[in-house]
Amino acid sequence: MGAAVSFEKFGYGTASLSTILAHAGVTKGAMYFHFSSKEELAHAVIDAQHHMAMDGLRAIIDDVPVALDALILASQEMARQLVVEPIARGGMRLTLEIGSIRGPVQRPYLDWIESIRVLAERAAREGDLIEGVDVDALARFVVGAFTGVQTLSDVLYSRSDLYARLTEMWRLLLPAIAAPHALDRVRALADGEPRKGTEPVT
Repeated sequence: MGAAVSFEKFGYGTASLSTILAHAGVTKGAMYFHFSSKEELAHAVIDAQHHMAMDGLRAIIDDVPVALDALILASQEMARQLVVEPIARGGMRLTLEIGSIRGPVQRPYLDWIESIRVLAERAAREGDLIEGVDVDALARFVVGAFTGVQTLSDVLYSRSDLYARLTEMWRLLLPAIAAPHALDRVRALADGEPRKGTEPVT
């Protein structure tokens, strides 16, 4: 979606209709046929980013039978999307900016928290979490920590170091939550290199 590129580059407040139309490659009439305002278009970008993130999560859950492994890989997939997908970057910026202007955009965060909670609950049943880990608190913490890590990476280095910072996040967290028998395995997974074709955009 070309509009996502404009929102990513200029932000919600600064992106003008002319820049949005230029990046989207459509006429004003065509845009207004589908969207009644810039705000409606921005929410469409947020929705597209959210669907992309949830589709990535579902694909990992379908492919990875071990819940704690899937949780780590899901965070890596979100990082990959933010590095290489304009819709992901535009949607993430809009989620934060529109929330500060129009009120919080809660659904993406709530859906991610619930998805992580379900995985954490499964990981506890599978014996990969230390006994007594609060899965609700863990889900909120993982989503909050990832949000902070990616935001700081974006501000300081345009996310060129996001994979390394995500590895740091897991290296700090895993010893506090992973059962001893699973710790080496999940540490190695968290240290894994991103898949081919996921080089940072500079």
